[in-house]
Amino acid sequence: MKYLSKTIAALLLAAGFSLFSSCTTTSSSGSAFSFDPPVKQPTNRSAVRVAISTSAQKMYIVEGNQVLLASPVAVGKAATPTPKGNHRILSKTKYRRRQSQPGRGYPMTYWMSFYSPAYGMHWGFVKPYPCTAGCVRLPLNTARKAFDLVRVGTRVNIASSQPWDATVGAKLPRLD
Repeated sequence: MKYLSKTIAALLLAAGFSLFSSCTTTSSSGSAFSFDPPVKQPTNRSAVRVAISTSAQKMYIVEGNQVLLASPVAVGKAATPTPKGNHRILSKTKYRRRQSQPGRGYPMTYWMSFYSPAYGMHWGFVKPYPCTAGCVRLPLNTARKAFDLVRVGTRVNIASSQPWDATVGAKLPRLD
């Protein structure tokens, strides 16, 4: 009985330590709900443009070479990639729902279409790997701020990499 009590006590102590150790996270991770990036206001709205890095999964809204807003994003998976190239914001809709299947009715708040009406930047779950059907998913606070910064006609460049990946982008947290 004494041996059983000591064994149970040791197991409980080990379980307690494992609970504490499993709660730790790296300083580079975060939540797409709590992430709230700083934003700078542009001096010339017509000079604002969006740059998206598909390999780093980062978005930069810039004016000239000054980054106004930077954020982790989620881009299209290999089977449904985010279309690379130079585009423009075609439309903006604050409250939109997905019309196609699968996922009809999925909320795509702060919708900003580019490339075609079916592709856009919008609020959605940001994962640390390509996971979308081609859209660019943004954390909630990023989506809200980006929606306010860009207007219809704003230029959007989507490429494998962007000049800010190694500097500004390297300091951004990994969201999941």
